Amino acid sequence: MEIYKDLSSPASKEFEKLLNSQLSKVTIEEGKIIEGKINKITEKFVFLFVEGLKSEPVLDINELKSMGLLEKIKVGETIPVLLEKIEDKNGEVVVSASKAQKIKGWNKLVEAYEKNEPIMGKITSKCKGGCIVEHLDTGSLMFLPGSQISDKPLKDISHLINEPQKFALIKLDKIRGNACVSRKEIITSFKKEDKAKIIEKYKVGDIIKNAEVKGYSSFGCFFNVSDELDVLVHLQEISYSRVNHPDEVFNIGEKHDLKVISVDKEKLQVGCSVKQLSPDPFEHIENYELNKVYKAKVVKIMDFGAFCELEPGLTTLLHSSELSWTKKNISAKKMFKVGDEIDCVITEIDKDKRRVAISHRLTKDNPFETFNKKYPVGTTVEGKISNKNEYSLFVNIEDLNIDAFLHCNDLTYLNNGDQELEKYNKGDLIKVKVLEIKTAEQKIRVGLKQLQPDPLDWFKDKKVHQIITVKIISTDNKGLIVRPEGCEMDFSIKKNQIAIDPSDARPSRFTGGERIDCAISEINLDKRKVSLSIKLLEEIQKKEALDKYGNEDSGKNLPFSSLSEDLMNKTKKKD
Repeated sequence: MEIYKDLSSPASKEFEKLLNSQLSKVTIEEGKIIEGKINKITEKFVFLFVEGLKSEPVLDINELKSMGLLEKIKVGETIPVLLEKIEDKNGEVVVSASKAQKIKGWNKLVEAYEKNEPIMGKITSKCKGGCIVEHLDTGSLMFLPGSQISDKPLKDISHLINEPQKFALIKLDKIRGNACVSRKEIITSFKKEDKAKIIEKYKVGDIIKNAEVKGYSSFGCFFNVSDELDVLVHLQEISYSRVNHPDEVFNIGEKHDLKVISVDKEKLQVGCSVKQLSPDPFEHIENYELNKVYKAKVVKIMDFGAFCELEPGLTTLLHSSELSWTKKNISAKKMFKVGDEIDCVITEIDKDKRRVAISHRLTKDNPFETFNKKYPVGTTVEGKISNKNEYSLFVNIEDLNIDAFLHCNDLTYLNNGDQELEKYNKGDLIKVKVLEIKTAEQKIRVGLKQLQPDPLDWFKDKKVHQIITVKIISTDNKGLIVRPEGCEMDFSIKKNQIAIDPSDARPSRFTGGERIDCAISEINLDKRKVSLSIKLLEEIQKKEALDKYGNEDSGKNLPFSSLSEDLMNKTKKKD
């Protein structure tokens, strides 16, 4: 210790010089990556020597295992670590190998991103929205969105997992330390060079044979040419006729010839046309006549009809409403198939709108006109019940295959229509009378009760205020249900028509089965309306009694108040 007593001595100055020179070589700062030399390896720890530190840093053996470096470390080798703390609360040095690896890897990614250079990586696993990619040089993990895996949709990517390949860095978040990569951009960059060479082969006016329909969009249709180039046929270049969507004309997988109409070498795009392969049919549309039968080829079947071709390039819509006279909402799929040649009648030609309308049903006789001639109104015809709903029947006239409408109110004169409807089933044969024919609207109405005797004919010789005898069938709170003697129809007498005196106007006075008299208050056979009233009968009898026996001022105001006196007078006269 004597050497430190005199700092001016040559020995002290030499020691100071050596100490300063040694400290100046090693700069130790927290947050920096430093190299540590492996001194010792145990079952749980790896001890390092770092020049300038007062104690040995220690690494957990599990950290090195997770990094895949356990088998590579040996005593005497160096390993980069992040110096987190020179001295913690326990006086120990805190270092991390994994954090050092991440920082080094991130710096390499930043450098590659700034230089726009691709990096080598491998897809290690799938995740929500894409995949996880591991940087081969540093082991850093990056995100690969599903849309950036390839330039075309892939159902299975198992062949890409754990395969070393290039990726382009498309986004870096330096604050969060996240990286986003793209495999699609690498593929596209290679294809751009090849695509430029391919496009050099095409020029305006060339004819491309057997291009395959690849996909649709709202503005056109994409075709694949020899598996090397995709070309666009714009909506306006599909047909000389009006087309709302490419799927009206093309099916995926079909092959068509195309004509090159534009070549853009900067955008690497080739525009094509289908309609320009044939002359414009609207230039000689005058050759077609309205209401004349022509042959048309079915080229496309849709839910709402079929697209037919009168000649190459002249495509027109055959709407489902023009397929059949008798079948409503029929599907074209049930009648035709693509390639069929069918008869059609041109119903409209609009040269300005470049539109032609056709009809298939007009090539056949209108069965409703035939029905009108064969079975005019008033005719009796036999048919089979083809359908039934909650209020009507549909009767099929088999020889013309027409369904006539039969409402439940036209089933019978006697019973309730809804109840009568329950007696009939699909497939039953019935005879009906033709009531109405609307040829333009394609509607026919028939009736069953019109073939039966009309119970209202019983009232033809009856008059208003005439007294008839009825039988009470039933009673309810609303009134009485009665049936005139000799008539098969039931009628109702309302509660307020039972008696003059409101206290007597009670349906409960009757139990059913009684025979009583009532008066006819209204007859209108044209409107099929007959009204009956007990109250009216009492009023008639009251009037007759007043006319015969006095007036209301005499006190004899009831219809039968002087009946006994009158009878006595009649008896005396006889004696």
